[in-house]
Amino acid sequence: MKEPSAGSLASIIRNDENLYSGNLAHYFRAIFRNARNLSNPYHNFRHTFHVTYLCYQACAYYGRTSLTPRQMRSLLIASIFHDFDHSGKLGNDDLNIILAMRGLEKHILDEDRGELEAIKALIMATQYPYVVGSGTLNLSGHIIRDADLSQSLSVAWIQQVVFGLADEWDKKPIDVLRQQIAFTRSLKYETEWAQKTLEPELEGKLCEVNGLLDLLEFDGPPSATIVK
Repeated sequence: MKEPSAGSLASIIRNDENLYSGNLAHYFRAIFRNARNLSNPYHNFRHTFHVTYLCYQACAYYGRTSLTPRQMRSLLIASIFHDFDHSGKLGNDDLNIILAMRGLEKHILDEDRGELEAIKALIMATQYPYVVGSGTLNLSGHIIRDADLSQSLSVAWIQQVVFGLADEWDKKPIDVLRQQIAFTRSLKYETEWAQKTLEPELEGKLCEVNGLLDLLEFDGPPSATIVK
């Protein structure tokens, strides 16, 4: 298995490492120029391409022994379109999936049309609450699900997750922050890639959330002792 690359978004889109088939420039342009959700509080440009970045890391992890270049390309296209035109509102995720599939159908290249149904199935795997059983997913389906759940592990997670989801869910940021405790504790990754590269970060994230709540919910000094 190949170690994941730390390439930039541009290098992933160009396929500088020749990991998957072709490049994704057409699809990047389609999102940048046409998607109406790019400035949403959470389901925005950053979330879309964070998922794409992680899916690329998974492709690099598994290499061509587990995924063909064509399967990698289909997975990455699905990641780019999985939230296309997302409403940025809580609920009705089935409608968001329909919008994503419409965007895919509108912008798909002729060379990818033969994989359209497979790519749509990967997008469907991200509908939440899940309507597609875990046991029916292939490796690509498990990867896109694991990637879609991992925004809270990014550096910008407070702005993106806490304030972003609070805005979309019409909740207070402190309530979303509290919810991160249960979410982090219950998070179970399905792929070996995520279990080895993402799961080890969960304990640290839980400590960070608890530390922030300690600072926000009590007016006294922090519970940690400062040593001079």
